[in-house]
Amino acid sequence: MTTARHLPQVLRRSVRGVLAGLLTAVFLAPFYLMLRNALMDTQGLTSPHWTWWPSTMHWDNFTSLFSDPTLHMGQALGNSLLIAAITAPVSTLLASAAGYALARIPVPGRGVLLALVVATLMIPGSVTFVPTFVVVGSMGGVNTLWGIIAPGLFNPFAVLLFRNFYLQFPSEIEEAGRLDGLGWLGLYRRIALPSSGAMLASLGALAFIDSWNAFLWPLVIGQDPSSWTAQIALSTFLTSQTVNLPGLFAGAVVTIAPLVAMFLVAQRYIVEGIATSGLKG
Repeated sequence: MTTARHLPQVLRRSVRGVLAGLLTAVFLAPFYLMLRNALMDTQGLTSPHWTWWPSTMHWDNFTSLFSDPTLHMGQALGNSLLIAAITAPVSTLLASAAGYALARIPVPGRGVLLALVVATLMIPGSVTFVPTFVVVGSMGGVNTLWGIIAPGLFNPFAVLLFRNFYLQFPSEIEEAGRLDGLGWLGLYRRIALPSSGAMLASLGALAFIDSWNAFLWPLVIGQDPSSWTAQIALSTFLTSQTVNLPGLFAGAVVTIAPLVAMFLVAQRYIVEGIATSGLKG
């Protein structure tokens, strides 16, 4: 009887395990194909006969990335790392401060400011692309890293997430801080900001990924090879005359490696931050 009663439960667990395995395989398939293709030569990649793994490993596809003087891959990776390392913390802190002000500070016109922030989410990026280029270009931002960084420092989506988070923040804690003589800036800096660690980590990680993967704006504003990012360097493998598929896949593996490492480290904070923002489900 006990065995018969437990059989459906065991069956459900088995089905869940099989489904989890299948979903994991589907999720990891693009990474496997990327690594497999990066270790093959052009003839093997274009062959009509499928092979699960190359018989000969072409590690030179990776070494040629950094030995090619026209590619600037090392400098491009450094530029991407610097841009993302500045954009992620600065944009997250600015969004945190703006979200706290919109949620907690009772100033006239706060609703109008919130409506303006929401309105910026509804405007397609293509509409503001040219005006942004004109403004940044007139300030001398073309072919500079700060010209790539500056437009990404304002993140209205993060502002709204922080506002929702601070709306749920216990007012009793702020009252206790106010009794100790803290003003709005002190309440934010000493109480609210330290309490939003998960949100800071999760949105900072998402901002880092978004900045690292950016392509169109760095392509337009960074026209000189000295200001190329890793994504722009990868695009040089695809020209109207030639397509270097092994080099492209090898570059893709090198480019996504930092993101995969960061995601594995920050995975728990990303999930926790999204859950505390009230956007789960």
